[in-house]
Amino acid sequence: MEGIKSKLLSLRLSGMAQQWQILEEMRRLSELSLPDGMELLLQAETDKRQESRYDRLVKNAVFRYRSSIEEVNADPARGIDKSLLMRLATGDYIRKGEAVIITGAAGCGKSFIASALGHQACRQGYSVAYQNMQKLLVKLKLARLDASIIKLFDKWAKTQLLIIDDFGLSTLQGQQQTDFLEIIEDRHAKQATIIVSQLPVQSWFDIISDAVIADAILDRLVHTAHRFELKGESLRKKL
Repeated sequence: MEGIKSKLLSLRLSGMAQQWQILEEMRRLSELSLPDGMELLLQAETDKRQESRYDRLVKNAVFRYRSSIEEVNADPARGIDKSLLMRLATGDYIRKGEAVIITGAAGCGKSFIASALGHQACRQGYSVAYQNMQKLLVKLKLARLDASIIKLFDKWAKTQLLIIDDFGLSTLQGQQQTDFLEIIEDRHAKQATIIVSQLPVQSWFDIISDAVIADAILDRLVHTAHRFELKGESLRKKL
């Protein structure tokens, strides 16, 4: 029996090996038919691989919060449309390459909802990147200096869900505008994007200094986006 477990481990079938050990400890091995036993082992391996993939996707995403859809307080008074939240939880917007915009005052739970949607996407097997806008701009600047900008654009273009938090804390100038347009253009109608901002959408023109670029960015992001406009006082005051 131990030899079988060792062979499963050597073949990197750790889920099967773990299930085999459980069946052995519970003395159920002799009770199961070959088909039933194989079904249990294969399901255990499938579950283990899905769990490992989820952990890997979450680690790569670098979320601001560890949150879930179930933990979101979907109170209509907060400006949260529960039916929209549940539709987004299916991941259909990711398959369609659609955008989600979450706006509201500081501390009202915008980043928590974005993180919850991101974790849900990881559970569904999608690649996710969670980027603070200021750090994203720094990465773009450094990538231009070391000539890795194309590689960085390609990486974000292939990411199935890109979450950009704290959009609009500073005005986009010069190269920052064209670089951000490049990211949005690469993703438009292909990959899903979530934008989180303290500013209402009508104020976004003011943070992109070039009106033509501003129009191009907002045209690709705003018109068909799913929106949450959060209300109420900061949730941090209640902690």
